[in-house]
Amino acid sequence: MVTQTLTVSVNPVQESEYQQWLPYWKNYQAFYKINLSEDITQTTWQRFLDEQEPVYCAVAKEGDKILGFVHYLYHRSTWAKNNFCYLEDLYVSPEARGKHVGKQLIEYVKQQAKMQQCARLYWHTQEINITAQKLYDWIAEKPGVIEYRMSL
Repeated sequence: MVTQTLTVSVNPVQESEYQQWLPYWKNYQAFYKINLSEDITQTTWQRFLDEQEPVYCAVAKEGDKILGFVHYLYHRSTWAKNNFCYLEDLYVSPEARGKHVGKQLIEYVKQQAKMQQCARLYWHTQEINITAQKLYDWIAEKPGVIEYRMSL
């Protein structure tokens, strides 16, 4: 089986792309069985557009059509002098999956993190997300970290 690679552009999201981004954001939430409020969605969107915020969104596009997005942020760490880059959300439309769009989005974030001289790029995924793990296992290392959470 030969995997087709789409030629896409990956660039920071533009304010005019909200209506294309929003259904993907909702599908992403549905996959993880969460339903974030409209207030959180609007706050997140405004952070992407605010140059003072260290939270970013890039979109993969074929022509004018968005195929997926990646959200990422920079933060300090006690484990390194330079910031870490955390890839928080990654979503590719079902029709574009298996065509390296996710890989291109991750590569974009990797380049941004390198330009910021980050010490590390990292992300999490759910154990059930087997499809994404195939991509992640191909391009990155799995350090064996288990995450614990407390609601506040």
